Amino acid sequence: MFNFKHANKSIDLIEQFLTLIDQGSLIFKDGVKNYLQGNRENFEDNLKTLSNLSSEANIKKRELENVLYTQSLMPQLRGDILELFDKLNNIIDLAKSNLFEFDLEVPFIPSELNQDLTKLTELSVFSIDSLIHAARAYLRNPESVKEQLHRVYLYENEADKLAASIKRRVFQDMPQLKLSEKFHLRYFTLHIEILSDVAQQAADLLSIMAIKRTI
Repeated sequence: MFNFKHANKSIDLIEQFLTLIDQGSLIFKDGVKNYLQGNRENFEDNLKTLSNLSSEANIKKRELENVLYTQSLMPQLRGDILELFDKLNNIIDLAKSNLFEFDLEVPFIPSELNQDLTKLTELSVFSIDSLIHAARAYLRNPESVKEQLHRVYLYENEADKLAASIKRRVFQDMPQLKLSEKFHLRYFTLHIEILSDVAQQAADLLSIMAIKRTI
């Protein structure tokens, strides 16, 4: 990707940026788990950590943008790369805002849904993790990107199916819940599921970028 003697700084910045996105998704997963288990103190720590990671990622993205322009690196690829940075940064921003929604609205979640919501969170995070691996592969070995992107789509599809199952269960098999509670549960299921959707959008762009590099 970088055929320049002085491109090491750019590569290091990209690696640091990707690491922040990866860490943010893991903190999001831990935050949802702690909320479901009622571990309030740990949940609040997750909120603070994720907020800090999001801020660091924003700073790192601006540094990357500055380096790409000031050093005139990869002018033919710059537009796609900057768009990919935006989509990746959106993932950690969305994870932060969605976790804060748990803190602000304090949804009531029946304990019998904990296992499914934990699994849904894991699937969304797996899709992000696969996306990060694909982005790293793009830097050095674009031919291997396709395999990693396949995992993104696989996990996103599984997340969609599980989210639909959770919603169906809430609305059809839990008559003890108020309608307002059911709507709330659907809303927070979407908060978790949507991270895999955003990862898929970034994967679509990365797939096109990889094709451009191999032709």
